[in-house]
Amino acid sequence: MIRRLRRCGHAPGAISPEDQAVVDEFRAMLTALRNPEPWTPGTGSARDIAVRIGPFVERAHTRPGDDHGPDLIAVTLVHPDTPYAAAYLHGRQLGYTGHDWLRCPTTSIVGYWQPGYRQLTHAANGLHLPDDIGMAPAHYALYIEARKRDDSLDGHTLLRLGPYTQTRHAQQDGDRLTAALNGRETTLVSGYRITMRFGPLCVSDHQLFTDPYETDVVALLNTAITDVSP
Repeated sequence: MIRRLRRCGHAPGAISPEDQAVVDEFRAMLTALRNPEPWTPGTGSARDIAVRIGPFVERAHTRPGDDHGPDLIAVTLVHPDTPYAAAYLHGRQLGYTGHDWLRCPTTSIVGYWQPGYRQLTHAANGLHLPDDIGMAPAHYALYIEARKRDDSLDGHTLLRLGPYTQTRHAQQDGDRLTAALNGRETTLVSGYRITMRFGPLCVSDHQLFTDPYETDVVALLNTAITDVSP
């Protein structure tokens, strides 16, 4: 996994700049491994973290506020040289952009990302990320709710849409539903205000959710409203 020096240790003359860079990277890697910066759930930090993927270590963005207890956190893997343009192109070639938000076990987190981990990534070794990286997709849902207009907490959920395995799909459907509700939130059901919120899917209640894929979410909304209208 680690690049080798191109010159013999007994070769005369000063070490080349290229070989010196390799030596520096190797030293940085050892320093990072010996001195990890501990990561703690619920800290709210937006710093990238280092996570184990098999024998490799990868860089990951976290989604602040998306900790799910001490065991899971939502992350998305990124190329170690992010945010440079070359890293984005290289990342596309190696599959880094093929994964959306994932549920990462906190036991797989090495600590906060340090440049020294770079040599331990798939990208640094010219390897494609595996299709199965051992993390489940982070499932999300849209909740359509009817709330009393008297500012009380009384109300109920009309429709649960999910699971969404990619947040952009949930956002697209959310935009469509927002447009459909625009100006009609307080008139669709007498005495209630219709609202929509985006949130994590409650796996234990999965039977209550309607699969949003290959269906018209606006039609589902209209049906749900018709069913409760007097």
